[in-house]
Amino acid sequence: MRSFCFLMIAWSALTANFFAATPGEVGVSSYLREATLQGLNTETKKLSDFRSKPLIINIWANWCGPCRAEMGSLERLAKRFNGNEFNVIGISTYDYRDAALGFIKSIEINFDNFIDHKLELEHILGADTISLTLLVDADGQVLQKARGAYEWSSPKTIDAIADFLT
Repeated sequence: MRSFCFLMIAWSALTANFFAATPGEVGVSSYLREATLQGLNTETKKLSDFRSKPLIINIWANWCGPCRAEMGSLERLAKRFNGNEFNVIGISTYDYRDAALGFIKSIEINFDNFIDHKLELEHILGADTISLTLLVDADGQVLQKARGAYEWSSPKTIDAIADFLT
C-alpha cells in the first residue's frame, strides 16, 4: 500500500516538468477555487457542495480510451464509499453533452458526473492530459493528482487512497 503511494508521488514528481500547467491551475497542496459544475447525470452543483468529506475528482472524455477503461472501477469505488468516507465525481471535458451522457448511461455509471463546456474546470484542475484524477481533502486542498488510468477499486488502491485522505 505504501509502495503505491510512493509510486504515485514519484510519478507526479517526475512528470511535473513534462506537463505544462494549465491557465489558472490549482496545484497540489493548494485549495480548489469555487466553480459551478454543470450536471450531466445530476443537477448543477458547486465544488463547495462537496466540502466536509474528501473528494475524488476524475476528469474524462467519452472518446478517451484510458478514461473509458477506468470508469467501471470508479463506479465500484463510488458504490462502496460515496457519501460515506469520501465522494467520487466525474467531469467530462472536450466532449459533447449527448455523447458523454450516452456513454455513462451505456455502462451504467451512477456517481455524479458533470460536463465542462467552457473548459473552466480543465484549467482549474490542470487537465492538460486526461485521464486525470485528483484526491482532495474535506477542506478542498488538493492532495494528489494521478495521471492515467488506474484500477480504483483494487484493495491496494483503496488502501493508498485511505492513506492520502486520512
